[in-house]
Amino acid sequence: MSSDQPTGPQGGADRDVQDGRTLSDGRALHHDDLVGAGLVVPSGPGPVGEPDLSVSYLGMTLRCPVVASASPLTGQLASLRALDAAGVGAVVLPSLFEEQLEHEIEEADRFHGLGAGANPEATFGYTPVLDSYNHGSVRYLRSIRDAKAAVGVPVVASLNGATRGGWTEYARMLEQAGADAIELNVYRVAADTDRSGRSIEDETLDVVEAVVRACDVPVAVKLSPYWSALGHLVDRLVDAGAAGLVLFNRFYQPDIDLQTLTVEPRLVLSTSDELRLPLRWVALLRGRVEASLAATTGIHEPDDVVKVLLAGADVAMTTSALLRHGPDHVTTLVDGLRTWMVEREYVSVAQMTGSMSQASVRDPAAFERANYLDTITRYASTFVTPS
Repeated sequence: MSSDQPTGPQGGADRDVQDGRTLSDGRALHHDDLVGAGLVVPSGPGPVGEPDLSVSYLGMTLRCPVVASASPLTGQLASLRALDAAGVGAVVLPSLFEEQLEHEIEEADRFHGLGAGANPEATFGYTPVLDSYNHGSVRYLRSIRDAKAAVGVPVVASLNGATRGGWTEYARMLEQAGADAIELNVYRVAADTDRSGRSIEDETLDVVEAVVRACDVPVAVKLSPYWSALGHLVDRLVDAGAAGLVLFNRFYQPDIDLQTLTVEPRLVLSTSDELRLPLRWVALLRGRVEASLAATTGIHEPDDVVKVLLAGADVAMTTSALLRHGPDHVTTLVDGLRTWMVEREYVSVAQMTGSMSQASVRDPAAFERANYLDTITRYASTFVTPS
């Protein structure tokens, strides 16, 4: 969305909580819409002369670089409206998982076979009633349409899978439902000792190429950091048609319950300390690939947003911070970014983006091994005393 929309103090709309506030497209947002979504302090572009916070991501113009990535908050209309009112640049809907699609296909096959071998002269026929059929994709498509109707910012749909399967068909469906872009969340644990890294890369590229060919909206690929040659893979993904890269996917790790002796998932929200991994790779890739870059994992405070933009990210995606503090935390991030820019006389986000990437800093080796050596040396000189 363009930055001249009536989302800030100059929009001329009454933003009192009791009287209703406005969404990014100017529609009124009523207090009842925000039940359970947290108190929202509206944000957006300020008066003339303040920094231009608009950015380009996946060919779309966003009013600011703060994006709400996939989470339960982006799966509910009330919190989507709250995120919009708080000034978010775009939203990524929760993922449609490959397992859901596989189950859906299996269930359809099972129901279609229920009438096989039945008496062809049956009066009422044997068409099965699909009451127990899992309409996962139908619900997801409806959620895209509902989200597009509820907010005025770009809506990104997310596909979570590892194999080519039926992704092309579902990618088309997501586009037709109104998604402005698709984020392909490549989730793979390479535990098969018979598989080479190259074969897994090739399979991932097949998925990306298939999805890109299937739809006209831009496709971003959300990657994990667990690739043997990430830079080379990124080049191949861009050649395959990926319009953007999201760095990085944060896997939910299993844990062992010592009381029940069972393996159970354990969800732990991220902290700002986890920012340094995506920060490094965004800085390394900025200027080397012709694709949008999104940083995610560890973005909690305005300083985190500033850092990833300086490193070269086009947008800063956040999940854990919003789950901790609610949708209104977007306002804290956006206003904090604006304040930092004003204090240093930046006129736009574009002016600062990538100014501290590896290609721009005085010591490029600081983002590679030299940084490791310097860190160890500093630690030893600070904490280790001669005997």
